[in-house]
Amino acid sequence: MRQRIVAALLVAALSGCAATPAAVSSDALTGLGAEVIHVGVAYDTAGRGDKSFNDAAGAGLDRARKELLVEATEVTAAAENDEGRAASLRQLAAGGSNPVIAVGFLYAAAIGTVAQEFPDTLFAIIDDASVTADNVVSLLFAEEQGSFLVGAAAALASRTGRVGFVGGVDVPLIRKFEAGYTAGARSVDGDIRVDVRYLSRPPDFSGFGAPDKGRAAAARLLADGADVVYAAAGGSGAGAFEAVAAVPGAWAIGVDSDQYLSAPEAVRPRVLTSMLKRVDNGVFQEIQAYIKGDRKGGVKRYDLKVDGVGYATSNPAVRKYRPQLEQARYRILSGAVRVPSS
Repeated sequence: MRQRIVAALLVAALSGCAATPAAVSSDALTGLGAEVIHVGVAYDTAGRGDKSFNDAAGAGLDRARKELLVEATEVTAAAENDEGRAASLRQLAAGGSNPVIAVGFLYAAAIGTVAQEFPDTLFAIIDDASVTADNVVSLLFAEEQGSFLVGAAAALASRTGRVGFVGGVDVPLIRKFEAGYTAGARSVDGDIRVDVRYLSRPPDFSGFGAPDKGRAAAARLLADGADVVYAAAGGSGAGAFEAVAAVPGAWAIGVDSDQYLSAPEAVRPRVLTSMLKRVDNGVFQEIQAYIKGDRKGGVKRYDLKVDGVGYATSNPAVRKYRPQLEQARYRILSGAVRVPSS
């Protein structure tokens, strides 16, 4: 097979035609022609287009399609419950996808069920390590470290000495964002006030997809004196951004992806920075590892050391703070600062 692929490429070169991915079989992916990799990705109900968590996962899949020549099927949970999520995972596994990647901790119960039904399929879940099985791998991120950096940026940019945090749902994962953000802000100004609002609490997970609630919460924080608001709330963050944009001099801080790049034109100038949670890297690297033969369960962690988290610099307004932020990043990397996660 390898000789046939090389010969095909030589023929294309000699004929003056460039060999395109379509001209070379996807069998070339492994270099041995042993298999075609078909990845399944299950998004939560917000799906692609949330300009945050799901889109970051989608970006990693898009990169794998382009660079690794994998095939893929993407689905969005049809219902906001364990049954709906299990149905999505089951659909992908039964259709031949392997690996199957679940986007978000809300898939934990569904993964636990469906992984037993398909023992020969590798399942990966982002943001949860509660399921221990030979065919389940957990992809975890040091959200508190990235949030520490944007918390420092918030304190540097604040003129009132008061900043805000909007959490989508009051769960341990989002508390990691809050803890890091608060610690980062206080590393700059020990007297700064950090006001916190959550949009919902379990079993109500609507806080991740309710822009109206995000708008109202951010407006309340701003009315109380905060002039920088960090929204770790999924799709609800769009509403928080709108509230910030309506207040002259106020700043918003995005999450997961560089939301300065995706924000509406009227909002974009007010997005100071974003906490980058490199879910795209996690998804891409997990697919790459699978191709290389790493098909074991376990836990993989993405922190500052492996570019798993960080902060965005697209808005020129944040660049004047980079020396202080880079110093904070180095102190975390060196171990001089241990960022709290709760």
